[in-house]
Amino acid sequence: MTDDLRFPIGPFVSPPAPLDAAERRRAIEAVSQAPAALRAAVRDLADEQLDTPYRPGGWTVRQVVHHLPDSHVNAYTRLKLALTENRPTIRTYEEARWAELPDSGAPIDLSLDLLDFLHRRWTYLWERLPDDAWGRPFDHPDLGAMRVDQLLALYAWHGQHHVAHITTLRKRKGW
Repeated sequence: MTDDLRFPIGPFVSPPAPLDAAERRRAIEAVSQAPAALRAAVRDLADEQLDTPYRPGGWTVRQVVHHLPDSHVNAYTRLKLALTENRPTIRTYEEARWAELPDSGAPIDLSLDLLDFLHRRWTYLWERLPDDAWGRPFDHPDLGAMRVDQLLALYAWHGQHHVAHITTLRKRKGW
């Protein structure tokens, strides 16, 4: 944990070397557990609390909850592109603008349920990848050349990162 409200578990550091089988299993477990961790983080929060930014100038808890399936649906698609195309260049999206769309004010159960089902399917795929799939390359317009195992590490971190936004806010506010 850090004192930086933007990165309560620290910024993502991409693994330079390929992940070994044990590291992949740990990262897959983190992806698998992310929906339950998010549900626990927002349990019993009132609308006023859900509409509180996790930091000054940051998204509200509700927006963070809706951001996770938005982001992870994109990541799931990126994985499938990397697995089926020859070094694809994946597409980014305007996440800050997505967080301003009307569905970012929806009840959080919609996104909690979507994240549950998405992660079940995503975990199913991750667990069944053959060894030669982990090094498959793709290009990210902002991050540069990446491998499938780096995508897994990124999204294992991403879920924990946003859950920590909520849990550290709860701790600071005494919720």
